[in-house]
Amino acid sequence: MVCRHSGYHKWVLPKGLIDPGEKAEQTAVREVAEECGIKTKIIAKIPDPEKYIYTMNGVKIFKLVQYFLMEYVSGDIKNHDFEMEAVEWLSYDAALSRLNFHGAKKVLEKANQLLEEKAAQPRLI
Repeated sequence: MVCRHSGYHKWVLPKGLIDPGEKAEQTAVREVAEECGIKTKIIAKIPDPEKYIYTMNGVKIFKLVQYFLMEYVSGDIKNHDFEMEAVEWLSYDAALSRLNFHGAKKVLEKANQLLEEKAAQPRLI
């Protein structure tokens, strides 16, 4: 699932700031619900948080973003909030080509690798 941000009109992964008293996992589930209109549950933490520096009002800001692999539980992406102008379910390849930022593409690649590893694990019957 990818989102087109209302502020800068780029395709991104949902994310947000941690509220006081929240854990990163709680933030991730809350932000996906708010921004994308769906409830999810976390399957795994995606390794190696995304790190980048940007400048705002002449000040350099270091940002660290922890992403999680999630499973859809309920809801409809049509109910996304104002932060996103669009939310779409896409195949891995389509999402990879749609995302506008290199860092988000790397996160998606790591998520796909996690899914492939989970699929390769033996299961008890």
